[in-house]
Amino acid sequence: MIRHIEFTNLCNFRDVGGYAARDGRTVRWQRLYRADSLGWLAGADLTAFRALHVRNVIDLRHPYEVEKAGRVPESEGQHYQNLPIEGRRWDTAAYSEELGVARYLADRYLEVTEDGVENLRTALETIARADNAPVVVHCAAGKDRTGVLTALVLSLAGVSENDIVADYALTGLATERFVADWTRRHPDAPLWPGFGLAPAEAMRLFITDLKARHGSVEAYVRKVLRLSTAAISELHGHLLTEPSGKG
Repeated sequence: MIRHIEFTNLCNFRDVGGYAARDGRTVRWQRLYRADSLGWLAGADLTAFRALHVRNVIDLRHPYEVEKAGRVPESEGQHYQNLPIEGRRWDTAAYSEELGVARYLADRYLEVTEDGVENLRTALETIARADNAPVVVHCAAGKDRTGVLTALVLSLAGVSENDIVADYALTGLATERFVADWTRRHPDAPLWPGFGLAPAEAMRLFITDLKARHGSVEAYVRKVLRLSTAAISELHGHLLTEPSGKG
């Protein structure tokens, strides 16, 4: 099963389809994609991207990141939303070897669920609407902010925690390229030890802590993000295949 879609200038573009959900359903292919910065799209990459007929792009980066690195090139019939979900800037100086990369990342992801409430809800409402698909969710590396939002979507869809964790960890296949690209562009800038890493334990810790705070991921989405029952039902209706035995 190949999830990654190869681009010359993108490292981490992949389809979120194919995961098993409840009642014998699976997540549909070509409905939701996750990616690193689409500001790098150009030439043959842009042609390949447009062939996916993406209708909505959700950019989770800060506006200053968009200004610096660029946004997805405009395309007829494609809607773009800049929905930053990260409030507090990362203090990598707070990282310690004793704390570990996974724990440090999980703590940052929990901050996103506190600080990004309004835009997380808007993003989920966008993904839930059938006529908005296909949707691409992206940030800078397609790992942290994108990982949080994708985990919420897959959890609402009834995908198992193990598969959500595994989907997150697939970013590790792009880590070597992330590091090489960053080093090439910033030859004198030091890298913190967790740069580009997506240890499975980070997502596991995040989900465990979110459940401990709110009872379940869905409870967080309903009570904190205030996503409606109708939106969740619509998400199920178009993002998932029919239940087993119903065609």
